[in-house]
Amino acid sequence: MEIRRALPQDFRELLHCVKMRSKYAILLVFVVGLVIIEKENNFISRVSDKLKQSPQALAEANGTEASPAPAENGSLASLRELDAAFSRLRSHLRNVTLQLAGDEDPGPRRHVLLMATTRTGSSFVGEFFNQQGSIFYLFEPLWHIERTVTFEPGGANAVGSALVYRDVLKQLLLCDLYILESFISPAPEGHLTPFMFRRGSSRSLCEEPVCTPSSKKVFEKYHCKNRRCGPLNITLAAEACRRKQHVALKTVRIRQLEFLQPLVEDPRLDVRIIQLVRDPRAVLASRIVAFSGKYETWKKWASEGEAPLREEEVQRLRGNCESIRLSAELGLRRPEWLRGRYMLVRYEDVAQAPLQKAEEMYRFAGLPLTPQVEEWISKNTQAPRDGSGVYSTRKNSSEQFEKWRFSIPFKLAQVVQDACAPAMRLFGYKLAIRQPRRAG
Repeated sequence: MEIRRALPQDFRELLHCVKMRSKYAILLVFVVGLVIIEKENNFISRVSDKLKQSPQALAEANGTEASPAPAENGSLASLRELDAAFSRLRSHLRNVTLQLAGDEDPGPRRHVLLMATTRTGSSFVGEFFNQQGSIFYLFEPLWHIERTVTFEPGGANAVGSALVYRDVLKQLLLCDLYILESFISPAPEGHLTPFMFRRGSSRSLCEEPVCTPSSKKVFEKYHCKNRRCGPLNITLAAEACRRKQHVALKTVRIRQLEFLQPLVEDPRLDVRIIQLVRDPRAVLASRIVAFSGKYETWKKWASEGEAPLREEEVQRLRGNCESIRLSAELGLRRPEWLRGRYMLVRYEDVAQAPLQKAEEMYRFAGLPLTPQVEEWISKNTQAPRDGSGVYSTRKNSSEQFEKWRFSIPFKLAQVVQDACAPAMRLFGYKLAIRQPRRAG
């Protein structure tokens, strides 16, 4: 009888052992397959490069006369097709391998909110999460709400806008992307839209199966960067969101942290909030360049001193700094509902040590920092000095955070310091002091 009781337990252990060995064997086969395909692909690429040489170049190398080039080299065309097929297979195998490797301990589903204001480096920092393959990342989806719903600044209207943003944000984190259909203009037809704001800034919206075949008849303003796709299918995007292990979202349109309490306490979500701040003097200097028309008064006053600054301009600046400061103070007080769910990050610290800060943010969010993210950071923080556009996520990060000192006059920096002194002190930014001129 004792032997009969022991048999089922032994059999279960045997099955578990076989199952685990099979899983790792499959994973090993995929890894070996990737290595072989990579070598074959490199060989084909080298052969293809040789075939691409012009007859003139080959003739010169061989010391013979050049003959007229054929219209199309059949071998070259075949190799190109084979090269493309290998690339697709390699991509598929890599995805399957990552999925098998991640099946061991998927961990809880996280919902990361990157909360910032314009020109604080949020697009750059958002890429830290966009480049992680298991994260469904959305870039500024609340832009559509801001464009559709009109709110006057201040008072009850400011509260109303914050509540609308919060409710839409909650649905997006739950992968209910259909909520955007009420705000996208023109309205989507059949859950299809070519008007999704900055679609190309979200890898998840430009990957298969969300990336459907493109149509020449449809013009997509915010198209994908590295491939042509058809209009965004919101149903496919919502399904992709649910399939991904985590969700991350970047927005510059939520500033009142206290309004996010119901979202953080929602049992369906596991929210991590990262508030990104930047020296307000650098923010203003960047906005003057990026939003030249809106800051025309500031530019004229700074360069010519003719048109005096309007008081409402200074008050708006002060109000922005205060809302950022109040949210940060609330987060740093760590009330019970925010405990372990709030992190304050300065852009200047990211610029000086991007990989270190990325590791800290991922550790805070409870997410694995993948080699793909590390590689992207390495490639995109050493851009040439003249290679960074206004909206570029490619920066020479070690130079960016001090750039404002050479782009705005002292009197402009002084206005910012007077309006934003409490926030600057909280975030550890030193106030600039004009040095007296030495007598000759």
